[in-house]
Amino acid sequence: MRPGRLFRWAMAALLLTAAAAGSAARMHPESWYQRQWCREHQGQVEYLLPDKTRCYCLTETHAVEFDFGPKWAEAIGQALYYSLQTGKRAGIVLILEKETDYKYWLRLNTTIQHFQLPIDTWMMTP
Repeated sequence: MRPGRLFRWAMAALLLTAAAAGSAARMHPESWYQRQWCREHQGQVEYLLPDKTRCYCLTETHAVEFDFGPKWAEAIGQALYYSLQTGKRAGIVLILEKETDYKYWLRLNTTIQHFQLPIDTWMMTP
């Protein structure tokens, strides 16, 4: 096998192993939380936006992003984009599976309050 090809195979194996290890640590996949919350709030799951991207949950009033605690900062940008595309208020459901994840909830809400961002937040635990 050529060295370049061997390197690509090794990198692919490494990435698959890392992805499997990361998902194994989760109690439920993000989609599980999304379906639960969206159903409870009478929303539409995976709402297709004009640019062919998808909003995780669209309710009567909100365009909602879902993310696990460590991705709190990314959630802000996604939620604002969904709001821009739908004309609905931005929302974030932050998934906290461990007690130590609460720090992400504080970071998210402190940032939103400091910059007076038009985002509503909800916390979800297993």
